[in-house]
Amino acid sequence: MISIKSPNDLELMRQGGRILAVILYQVSKEVKPGVATRDLDRLAESLIFELGGSPSFKGYNRFPAAMCISVNEEIVHGIPSDRVLKEGEVVTLDLGILYKGFHSDMAITVGVGSIEPEIQRLIRVTRKALKRGIKKARVGNTFGDIGNTIERYVEGQGFGVVRELCGHGIGKRLHEDPQIMNFGKRRSGPAIKAGMTFCIEPMVTIGDWHAKIAKDGLSYVTKDKSWAAHFEHTIAVLPEGPEILTRLEGESENRELDEEEPE
Repeated sequence: MISIKSPNDLELMRQGGRILAVILYQVSKEVKPGVATRDLDRLAESLIFELGGSPSFKGYNRFPAAMCISVNEEIVHGIPSDRVLKEGEVVTLDLGILYKGFHSDMAITVGVGSIEPEIQRLIRVTRKALKRGIKKARVGNTFGDIGNTIERYVEGQGFGVVRELCGHGIGKRLHEDPQIMNFGKRRSGPAIKAGMTFCIEPMVTIGDWHAKIAKDGLSYVTKDKSWAAHFEHTIAVLPEGPEILTRLEGESENRELDEEEPE
C-alpha cells in the first residue's frame, strides 16, 4: 500500500530533505584525489548528528556505514574503506537520514579531479534523466510513465539503464511501496496521487546495463566492469506538481526542473 502523507508530514520531510542536501553538498566538495572513501563517510556521519538527524543506512540490511560510496564500476551500496580516490575516477555519494521520524534519501555522482569527456556526458545524462523522471511525477500519471521516460532518454543517448535496481517509496520507513523502475511502459503501474513521497533514482552505465552483487555481498557492480552514474532525489507529489524535497534551501525546484543542459 502506498502511503499518503499529511501536510505536517510533508513539512517534516521537507526540513529533513534540505538538511540532507546541505550534508551531501558539503561532502561532495571533499571528493579529491588522495582522499579515502572512509574519510568521506566519517564527515557525512558527523554532519548528520551535528544537524540533528541520524543515519538511515547504518545497520540497515547489515550495511556498516552512514554513506554508500560507489567508485567507477560500482553502481550502488559501495562500502566506505581505506580506498584512496584517484584522478579521473567517478564517485557516487548516496546518503539517507532520519529526521523527526521521517527518512529522506539522495545521491549524486561526481568526478575526481579531471575526468574524460565521455564520463562527463554519462554524469550529465544521468542527472538529466532524473529531472525528466521527476517531471512525470504528477497527479494522473503512473509510475510506469516515470520509468518509460527515463529509459527512452538514457537509451537514446547510447547508455544503459540498470534494471536490477530501482527507486522506492519513502517516509517513516526508508523503503516503502512502490518500487519505481527506471524502465517500463507508459500508463502502467499504480497511479500517482497527491501526498505520495518517493525516491526516483536512475542508475546508468556507459556499457552493458547488467549488474551483479560484488564479492562483499552488499554492493552492486556492472557485469562488464563499465563505469556507472547514479542520481537520486526524494520527491513529494503536490496537487500542482512534484516538489524536490532534497534540495538546497533557497534553490528553486522549478528552476532545477526546467533548466536544460547540453547533451
